[in-house]
Amino acid sequence: MAGPEIERLIQLLARLPGLGPRSARRAVLHLLKKKDTLLVPLAATLKEVGESVHACSTCGNLDSRDPCAICTDPRRDEALLCVVESVADLWALERASVFRGRYHVLGGTLSALDGVGPADLNVDGLIGRVQAGRVKEVIIATNATVEGQTTAHYITDRLASQNVQISRLAHGVPVGGELDYLDDGTLGAALKARRPL
Repeated sequence: MAGPEIERLIQLLARLPGLGPRSARRAVLHLLKKKDTLLVPLAATLKEVGESVHACSTCGNLDSRDPCAICTDPRRDEALLCVVESVADLWALERASVFRGRYHVLGGTLSALDGVGPADLNVDGLIGRVQAGRVKEVIIATNATVEGQTTAHYITDRLASQNVQISRLAHGVPVGGELDYLDDGTLGAALKARRPL
């Protein structure tokens, strides 16, 4: 089949989410066909990103500077702190352009099955930021999973003694959603979180 260098590239690409061995093989073939316009610039960019991008020491976002662009943006409301599980969640909220506060990335969720405890998450960093006194509201934006809910309850308990408002993202019927297509858990959450008109 292919030489060892190509096989190694296929194996590395196959480790990426959404890519299996067959998809990785097709991607490598495409990269090799477009060597000068795609493969060489991609390799250079991967090297540059690998050397310059790090986690922000304040919030955990990925950026080439520390603190990151979000943490240093003076137009953001430092009194609002949105707690997310991962950088992907932070980027999703930023893509929606609906939140103008600051973020805190936990680095995962509590999970006894996976052996992830409080010490494995960036909860102490969150507590420290709240104790600094500038944060007035913590918005917990963990996913609506068992692990996300457990993590949200843990954070709420840890922040109970602080003088800060704690809120949670709403769960329920999505905009444009049809009731007939929703699962039982989503419908139940929507009914519990109902509000007057």
